Amino acid sequence: MRRLLAATGLLGCLPLASCRSAPENGRTVVMIVESSPNNLDLRLGTDAQSERIGSLVFDPLVRKDEHFEMQPWLATRWEQPDPLTWIFHLRSDVYFHNGQPLAAADVVWTIESLIDGSLITSKGGAFSAVASVEARDPLTVVIHMKRPDASLLFNLSDGLFGVVPRGSGRDLGQHPIGSGPFRFESAEQDKEVVLDRNDRYWAGTPKLERVLFSVVPDAVTAALELKKGSADIASNVLTLDMVHTLEHAPGLAVEAGPGSTVYYLNFNVTQGPLRDRRVRQAIACAMDRTAIVRAVWRDQARLATTLLPPGHWAEARPETLARYPQDLARAARLLDEAGFPVGKDGVRLGLEIKISTDETTRLLAIVLQQQLRAAGIRLTLRSAEFGTFYSDVTRGVFQIYSLKWIGSNEDPDIFRYAYGSDRFPPKGGNRGRYSNPKLDADLTAAANSSEESTRKGYFVDAQKILAEDVPGIPLWFPNNEIVHTQRVTKIVASGSGSYDFLRTAELK
Repeated sequence: MRRLLAATGLLGCLPLASCRSAPENGRTVVMIVESSPNNLDLRLGTDAQSERIGSLVFDPLVRKDEHFEMQPWLATRWEQPDPLTWIFHLRSDVYFHNGQPLAAADVVWTIESLIDGSLITSKGGAFSAVASVEARDPLTVVIHMKRPDASLLFNLSDGLFGVVPRGSGRDLGQHPIGSGPFRFESAEQDKEVVLDRNDRYWAGTPKLERVLFSVVPDAVTAALELKKGSADIASNVLTLDMVHTLEHAPGLAVEAGPGSTVYYLNFNVTQGPLRDRRVRQAIACAMDRTAIVRAVWRDQARLATTLLPPGHWAEARPETLARYPQDLARAARLLDEAGFPVGKDGVRLGLEIKISTDETTRLLAIVLQQQLRAAGIRLTLRSAEFGTFYSDVTRGVFQIYSLKWIGSNEDPDIFRYAYGSDRFPPKGGNRGRYSNPKLDADLTAAANSSEESTRKGYFVDAQKILAEDVPGIPLWFPNNEIVHTQRVTKIVASGSGSYDFLRTAELK
């Protein structure tokens, strides 16, 4: 907390000369992001910035509404004549940024590249039930399934899927060509990404002419740039104390609302003490998540019992799940049972957590380090810039890490993607290499069912297994907090934390 307060205090005393100067082009909106996108090609990019910025460059077949229901987008309608066949009818007025009309053959190419092995991508696992894809005519796509998969529509939606021009290879992310509201202009790793308005956008030309995404890993520097006016927008970048300070600053405004993004801890269950679920349960018992939400999030977050957003149709009732309120005595019993007695120095075991340089995550790790120390667990912090951190995470080079699920957790198939035995990277997001045959059976049964009530039963069982085994710990759902200069108007925070507000935002 001393670090948090110190960081907030710096907003009023650090010299503004340390910030970048205002952009020369007054029509350019500068938006701060914590890290560079790993790959703007939505077939390959799985990190938050890739999906959020990529969704402005590419269009999906369908889009989620505020209730996570699928609505038409590139596909004006679809039907399912039988459980193994999906037919999508496309718009006729869509063009890629290079002037080429978007047609069924482009959709076919996009999906085939995800399943034919030409791309090494974790998103391919989401289409493992697809047998083949065909263009029945220039505006009709038919997807033939090996087995029913009720999550197909979700996997074809915004943030997860974007149609690419036929023939696009694995290098598309270096200069992406999509059909979205903004065109890619340039990118420089760890510095910026620049997008220009797509004047021919079929869904309505954006009001903003140009958006420069400026990479600023340090939250204090980001806050100073907003205060100076050399940046215009920061979405979920700053600590809540910084947001609270800046909402009273001249020329700035804050938009906020409940979010569906979930923060979580994940364990490498193949690593040393973490192979024993009693150790993982003890870590959960040593944590005081309520205190962390109060201290780090200023009570602007909801505690999570599962990865699914509160109120989701497949969410298990909290009282039916194994729960771990802070209980140091229970943590001690679990560690004794697991064979980790208290040493002469008061330490039972040592573990390491890997984090990015994101300020909020660093604050979480510092508080967590203190809380686990009370249970006899010595937690070492290892921080790295996001690219290095994310590479280690996907390769399984970690014991514990902290990240957030953005958008993907709005569909219950997140449990299969994150914890299915067949979803180890690069086929999915099971980075902790967790495997449980009963969980796999429940998730397979849910995927093969088309009845929502039946699927919910399997998903509830899956959540019970995960709550007992603790391969990871869902932490909380923070509110979305967008700080912006008052020269940018019509900004509305979305539940998913996406950058969709740039589609409708305007400059005074």
